[in-house]
Amino acid sequence: MIRNRIIASLIFLLLSGMLFFAQAQAPANPVKPVIVFGDVTSVDASKIVITTKDGPMEIALAPKTVYKRVSAEKPDPSAATAAALEDIHVGDKVSISVIIGADKNPQPARTVYLMTKADIAERNTKETQEWRTRGIAGRVTAIDALAGKITVEQRGMVGTTTITVTPKEDIKYLRYAPNSVQFSEAKASTISEIKPGDMMRALCDRGADGTTFAAEEIVSGAFQTRAGKVKSIDPVKNEIVVTDLASNKDLTIAVVPTSIMKKFPEEQAQRMAQFQMGGQGGGFRPAGGAPAGSSPAGSAPAGGQANSANPAGPGRGGFAGARGGGGGIDDMLDRFPNITPADLKVGDVVAVSSTRGSDLDRITAIKLLAGVEPFLRAAQMSPGRQGGSGRQLDLNIPGLDGFGTP
Repeated sequence: MIRNRIIASLIFLLLSGMLFFAQAQAPANPVKPVIVFGDVTSVDASKIVITTKDGPMEIALAPKTVYKRVSAEKPDPSAATAAALEDIHVGDKVSISVIIGADKNPQPARTVYLMTKADIAERNTKETQEWRTRGIAGRVTAIDALAGKITVEQRGMVGTTTITVTPKEDIKYLRYAPNSVQFSEAKASTISEIKPGDMMRALCDRGADGTTFAAEEIVSGAFQTRAGKVKSIDPVKNEIVVTDLASNKDLTIAVVPTSIMKKFPEEQAQRMAQFQMGGQGGGFRPAGGAPAGSSPAGSAPAGGQANSANPAGPGRGGFAGARGGGGGIDDMLDRFPNITPADLKVGDVVAVSSTRGSDLDRITAIKLLAGVEPFLRAAQMSPGRQGGSGRQLDLNIPGLDGFGTP
């Protein structure tokens, strides 16, 4: 799960800061060591090469260099255990205490703190499973900061459920940065930054009634969904220009490696849109036979405990909807065909989700879904949902709402 790997990196960054602080307080050397951190790209008996945020760096190793191993699950520097040079491999993360000389080059490493990629992968697997079983997600409809309650609307396959999230005492808030879809750029936040209309994902304990949740981690962001008719496609730049159906203006959609691009099968989209409109077509029925959005008697409503927050890896993100007994929205999208900008053609209608940024004419796609015409017709025909100049359609397209991981 990419999100977990980024979290592990951030934790390792925090660890590096703690080590730097500790060393900076030590009286001793007039030239203070600094901490450099990154991913190992090569290592031998004489040197280690890492990729840092500023590019590659080569650091010499000496007989006096000390090696320590830090747990990925509990990255406590005081609990670091002894390690050896032979424990370091390409792809591991390291945090190195080193003195930068007057020539701006690093002297031999003093201490190398190691977090192995195997440990990180094991932690990621555990966290992925935790989000599968305890994660909930949806669109914020109301916030009571004084009472510490957040009301969230979850859209399932076609139905909606309202839940209440109450932060725990040790709650951790994160928020996506404007114009960014990268979790690594999310900032520490507070409940006061969460606004109605935001998308939110939370790691929670569910109450007995199935609609109240106590959260220990909340990630939120200001996101939007837009739809348009394809006007031109640039497969080289991975850019699509559409005529926005709400504003009738050109909108450029940039597709990045983390963008999720799927196409709804025509018959399935028609059935689901008909069900949304209250038609008699029976709606979309996941495996098991029950219409999507419904809950068996005595069970938790859609959007309960079993909701997925990002099943496993890039291309599966999405803070939207519930997972029912026959599979959830993310599972459904996984089964749909992957597409690229080159698979689209002029005149196709697409819907896209993105962060809300300052540039109204250009967005970066988090999810881009084709084959959505039936849902758009449903939105246009529903009372009070017509798009117009300066207004957005209420796009109830399963799997579109929300935001994915890098």
